[in-house]
Amino acid sequence: MRKDTCFRSFREVLSQFLTPQVWKQAHQAWHPAHTPARWKLTPLVWVLLGMAWCCGNSLDERFATARAVCVASNGKSRRPGGTLQGFLQALERLPMPVLRALARGVREGLGKQFVDGLRLGGWLPMACDGTRLECPRSKELQQRLDTAGKPDAAPTVYLTAMVLLPLGLLWSWQWGKGTASEHYHLRRLLPTLPERTLLVADALYQGYELFTAITQAGAGFLIRLSAKSYLYTLDDVCMKRFREGIVYYWPEQKARDKGLPPIKARALRVRGKKGDVWLLTSILDRAELSRKSAAQVYRWRWRNEGLFRQYKRMLNKTKLQSHTLRLLHREGEGALLALQLLLAQAAQVVHHGKWGEVIIASPRGVLLRIRSVMNATLRLLGPRQWQTYQRMLEQIRSAYRERTSSRTRQVWPRRKDHKPPQPPTLRTMDDKLKTLLEQHLEAA
Repeated sequence: MRKDTCFRSFREVLSQFLTPQVWKQAHQAWHPAHTPARWKLTPLVWVLLGMAWCCGNSLDERFATARAVCVASNGKSRRPGGTLQGFLQALERLPMPVLRALARGVREGLGKQFVDGLRLGGWLPMACDGTRLECPRSKELQQRLDTAGKPDAAPTVYLTAMVLLPLGLLWSWQWGKGTASEHYHLRRLLPTLPERTLLVADALYQGYELFTAITQAGAGFLIRLSAKSYLYTLDDVCMKRFREGIVYYWPEQKARDKGLPPIKARALRVRGKKGDVWLLTSILDRAELSRKSAAQVYRWRWRNEGLFRQYKRMLNKTKLQSHTLRLLHREGEGALLALQLLLAQAAQVVHHGKWGEVIIASPRGVLLRIRSVMNATLRLLGPRQWQTYQRMLEQIRSAYRERTSSRTRQVWPRRKDHKPPQPPTLRTMDDKLKTLLEQHLEAA
């Protein structure tokens, strides 16, 4: 197999999303203060994506593999730097608008390919949810990030993601501290939505200001209701026979006291085996969104939970690894971009389930396929580059550093101090035990 053949096989999988126009937008957003000697933009991004896809028990091993694949795929280009420290320094200098420009370009490609075919009654279902990710207990992160949970907990970041339904395809995202507001993140993500988007979310995404912002952005909402939701009707309603009807969302402190008008919406009651699900939607016309369709769309919302599972478990991002805030942002952003490209490839193969549900190809299977292509690309390394790759792996596995201080660098909260075992108790045998001992010795 020729090198250019493997190059095409590795890049063609993603070339329909990472087009030359997308790379052009990223270069326009780069504007480096000085041109790095070894790390140009293209190899820097490819190694960042490769580290999210490839296997490896440590950051050094994943870097060595991703760099070797990048070298094998670009045989005629200048080779990037050969050390992890140099890569991290170049990544730390990479402006975040560059990664956001890549994500915006990929999102535009996804919109052209999938949006029109997924509309339901003219509306595009889009789920929104958030999750927290734990970070290392470095001094910088503890000072600049908030803890969310128990006192003295590890610093965390909050991730809010938009997912295209029913494919479960990652659309856009927003990062923040562990104590960030979900409503604030959602308002920041509204400009990324296509026209006539139907936002699907759980009961936490309720609020007069939030509903107003969604409708002003030209989108609709389908939100689950709870016992804390207060709605108003013009006439008395029998709750036992209620199926759907017009209601008014008009909180006292947020709207009525300020002289603001109520939000007219439609309440839906969906029967379930374990319990009824109450939904609130801004779509008043039943022809555009029936109660049956609303129930189906809300069931698709669990694709958002599956997305976080793929990010945390499949890409091993349950806990981020970077110890500085700049690297932490770029690590999380690069892994999300890698997941978005992976899911985009999985969405190329779509089939319908038993009940007509749209199902994409297995993201895990796509990841294994990408890893097999990367392993095949490694075989195309030249003799010198193969020796360099093997030497890097040997240094990683045989690296040993003598410790000059204790392993514990800081006091861990809620951890009990180690108490060494006390000395044993020595007892002197009495005459009865001595006699019994002599009998056993004679018998032996």
